[in-house]
Amino acid sequence: MDNIFSKIHIKKHTIKNRIVMAPMVTFKYIDESGVVTKEHVEHYEKRAKGGVGLIITEAVCINPNGRLAQRQLRFWSDDYIDGMSKIAEVCHLNGSKVIAQIHHAGLNSSKDASKDIVAPSNFDKDGILARELEVFEIHDLQKDFIHAAKRAKKAGFDGIELHGAHGYLISQFLSPEINKRNDLYGGSTKNRARFASEIIEAIRSELGEEFIISIRMGSNDGSLKEAIEVAKEFEGAGVDLIDVSFGFNAAKANDIEVPENFAYNWIVYGGTEMKKQLKVPVIVVNDIKTPEQANYLVENKLSDFVALGKALLVDEEWVNEAEKKEPISKCFGCKRCNWFMGGSKCPGIIAKSK
Repeated sequence: MDNIFSKIHIKKHTIKNRIVMAPMVTFKYIDESGVVTKEHVEHYEKRAKGGVGLIITEAVCINPNGRLAQRQLRFWSDDYIDGMSKIAEVCHLNGSKVIAQIHHAGLNSSKDASKDIVAPSNFDKDGILARELEVFEIHDLQKDFIHAAKRAKKAGFDGIELHGAHGYLISQFLSPEINKRNDLYGGSTKNRARFASEIIEAIRSELGEEFIISIRMGSNDGSLKEAIEVAKEFEGAGVDLIDVSFGFNAAKANDIEVPENFAYNWIVYGGTEMKKQLKVPVIVVNDIKTPEQANYLVENKLSDFVALGKALLVDEEWVNEAEKKEPISKCFGCKRCNWFMGGSKCPGIIAKSK
C-alpha cells in the first residue's frame, strides 16, 4: 500500500515521496528588482533538506504587465535565469525535484506594477478595470508562457507549473463568470481551456517528453463537472500533473457538496473527485497539516500527492520528522498568516523556539 513516503515516477523523474511544497509567494524576500536573493535560496534549501519530494516555486511572472505585485520573481528575460538556477540547484543537491510555477495575474495584476491590465473579457467591478485581450495578444501571451518554460529548463528546473488557479489569467479564461468571449477562447469548456491547452501542447512539443508539465487549477471555475472536463482537456494536451486548488472565487464552491463523513474541506474534496476521473497524478492541497491527514489521502488512493503550505513554513523539517515519528511544530491557522508578516509573531515559530 502506498503512503506519503512511497516513491512515484513521472516520466524519467523519480520523486522520493508524495509530499509537495505548495507554491507560496515570499514577498519578504523579494525586492523590486525581482532577482532571486540569498534568503530565497535558503528558504527552498531548508524545505529540500527537510525531506520534501517535489517543490513548486512561488509564482514567477512571465510578463511585466502581469505581476501580482511590484515585488515578484520573474522569467520574462534571460537576465533572471542565473538567479533562478540557484533555487533549482539547492533543491537538487538535497534530493528534491523542483518545478517553477509560471504566472500572469490578468485582471488581478497590480495597478502599481502593470501599465496595461488585461483579461479574457472586459471587466469593471469592485474598483478593478481590465480590457479584453485581442486574439493576437492572446497568442503573444501564450508565447510568453512558452519562453518562460524554456528559461526554466535552462535554469535547471525539472519542469513548470502553469498557474491556472486563484483568479489569475488562466483561471480567468477557465471561469464562465469572467470569460464572456464568443470566439475560440470562450464559451464551451473546451474553448475556455484552449488558452492553457495550446500552451501545454507547445511546451511539450518544444521541450520534450521528459520535461514535467503541471497545471494548478480550481475545481470551482464553473461546476465540478466542468472542472473535470477541463482537466481532461489538459490531459489530452499532454500535461503530467494536475494540482487542484480553488478558482476565481474562493468563496464560491458552486455545486461542490462535501459529504458529511468527508474529513477535509471542499477544496480537498474537489481534488479527490477529480482524481477519480483522471489518468495523470493529482495533487490535493488546503489546510492539511498532519501526517495522519496526508497519509489517509494517499493510502486510500484519494490523491497521488499532498501539498503542504503553511505547515512547511512553520516546520521545514515536517517530512523528516513525520518519517521518524518525531514531534512536528504545528501551524495554528491564524486568520492572517503571521509568517508572511515577518515571522516573528508566528505562534508556530514562537512555540517551536521554546
